[in-house]
Amino acid sequence: MLPFSLAIISFNKNKYICSTIILRHYIYYMRKFYYWAFYLMAIVLGSCSSETHYEPQNGDLFFVVANSSNVSKAISDATAWNDSIKFDHVAIVAVDEKGPYILEASSRRDVSRTEWNTFIENAPKVNGKPGIVVKRLNVPFDADMVISLAKSHIGEKYDWSYRHKNGKMYCSELVYECFLNPDGSHIFIAQPMNFRDKDGYMPRFWRELFERIGEEIPEGLPGTNPNDMSKEDCLDEVYLFF
Repeated sequence: MLPFSLAIISFNKNKYICSTIILRHYIYYMRKFYYWAFYLMAIVLGSCSSETHYEPQNGDLFFVVANSSNVSKAISDATAWNDSIKFDHVAIVAVDEKGPYILEASSRRDVSRTEWNTFIENAPKVNGKPGIVVKRLNVPFDADMVISLAKSHIGEKYDWSYRHKNGKMYCSELVYECFLNPDGSHIFIAQPMNFRDKDGYMPRFWRELFERIGEEIPEGLPGTNPNDMSKEDCLDEVYLFF
């Protein structure tokens, strides 16, 4: 019986040693697994937070996706690129001790200061979220001067004439006039304006509007629009609300 008993003891001992080795390996690899899992999770969460968090800065620009109104359709049809999101409005972000707000020239509020939440809530929706693309200048500029100049235009009427230097402002004109280089020249580019749709037809909206105000359509005169402005090289996209 003794040799058989020793064999059992030896077997059990080897089984114990084998189990211990397996357990140690299991613990080692599980530690490595959780280490790399948490490491990768930290990277993913870190990258997500940088993409989903927006810190407003003076001089940021909100480009608003076109809605379905007549004026919006007329603007986007005349100025949007075929391969781009259609914008029909642009506004300036400003920040003070109370928080961020918006400076804009709009057909409903003329040149005004608009509360942050009001602007975002009233923006056209894309997949249920505000249709706003945030862009930021990548060239040197005086942000405080931009905000000061924009504030100086508060109260001016919306410029249905779409002509510069007439005491009124349309949305991209306000941006154009407020963003200046150190030598006083404009950062953004004024281009010959187009009011025709992609087929070269002058939409009824523009014909009736300019007939009503008794002016010629400023086709070909220097001007700006949100779509062309959003494509300028001096801007980088920093955030999408949708």
